[in-house]
Amino acid sequence: MITLSIKKRLILSNIGMIIIPIIGFLLVEIILGYLLFVVFKGNPHGSEITTFLSLRFIAMVIILIITNGLLTYYVSKSIITPIKNLSIAAKKISEGNLEYSVASPNKDELGELSQTFESMRLKLKRAKAAQQQYEQNREELIASISHDLKTPLTSIKGYIKGIQDGVANSPEKLERYMDIIYSTANDMDGLIDELFLHSKLDLKQLPFHFEKVDLYSFFADFVEELAFNLEKEQGTATLIANKSDSYVVEADRDQLKRVVTNIVQNSLKYMDTNQKEVKVQLLSKPDEVIVEMQDNGRGMNKEDLPYIFESFYRTDTSRNSSTGGSGLGLSIVKKIIEEHGGTVWANSDLEKRTSIYFTLKKVI
Repeated sequence: MITLSIKKRLILSNIGMIIIPIIGFLLVEIILGYLLFVVFKGNPHGSEITTFLSLRFIAMVIILIITNGLLTYYVSKSIITPIKNLSIAAKKISEGNLEYSVASPNKDELGELSQTFESMRLKLKRAKAAQQQYEQNREELIASISHDLKTPLTSIKGYIKGIQDGVANSPEKLERYMDIIYSTANDMDGLIDELFLHSKLDLKQLPFHFEKVDLYSFFADFVEELAFNLEKEQGTATLIANKSDSYVVEADRDQLKRVVTNIVQNSLKYMDTNQKEVKVQLLSKPDEVIVEMQDNGRGMNKEDLPYIFESFYRTDTSRNSSTGGSGLGLSIVKKIIEEHGGTVWANSDLEKRTSIYFTLKKVI
């Protein structure tokens, strides 16, 4: 279907108002002349000529009225109807009804305006949905913070009360109580730090200092340190990479360290095997480096994978922070990687392994 622009329609309408009446006049004159002077054998020089002229004049007026009326109606309808629809849509949307569609198949100026209006409606709809999701997340965030802070606070109060009541009646018991209080307070401090970092990332207030980072050297040092720590539990950490490839990316070294630390801490938390294994594999692409961090933990269900990077999501439904964590670690990972212009995702085989992948842009 070819849709004419408004300008072309107006031009063709004006041309039609000239050409159509002229053609109509010629046809009327031919038909009337044929009927009066051929069929009815009238006298061209008699009274029939007056009748002919009168009928011709009436026909010309009728043709002008019909032509002008039809063309005006068609052109005005093609302009007024879309404007009316847009006006109704504007009123509906101003009343909060974002389901009222104004999409138009027309390709003229008003059709483009309708499509622009429709695009605006869809953006408003998405923004409203995002706002509702934000409010829901905010409520969940407050509930999660309240729970995750109240639990250790209750523990600390309990041990302090025990000390006050004389339950810790020996130096060894008192020292154990104080160690537990200190450890619990440290956990709270870590949670508050994570909440603060998460909020700064959400508000785009965390400064990033990008520089050239050789991921091979970066992970070689990281894996060496991790392997040393895992030796105590008969665990291993290995780096797999082709040394001849380039792994130089643009990244914030400190924030990248936070990313890999959060991933490893999350992995170790869910490892219940006798020999813990962490493998880091680097894959060099023309414009990016893909990092895979794999563990041999309990794995995750497929239905959990799309949500593990959301704030406060825990695959372990238990609210015990010793098993479920704060629920912010992988969310922080995602936000930092996205600030680097990369993407992050996960893959897992239940009871076998879990791999966390992320990409970083290479320095060309």
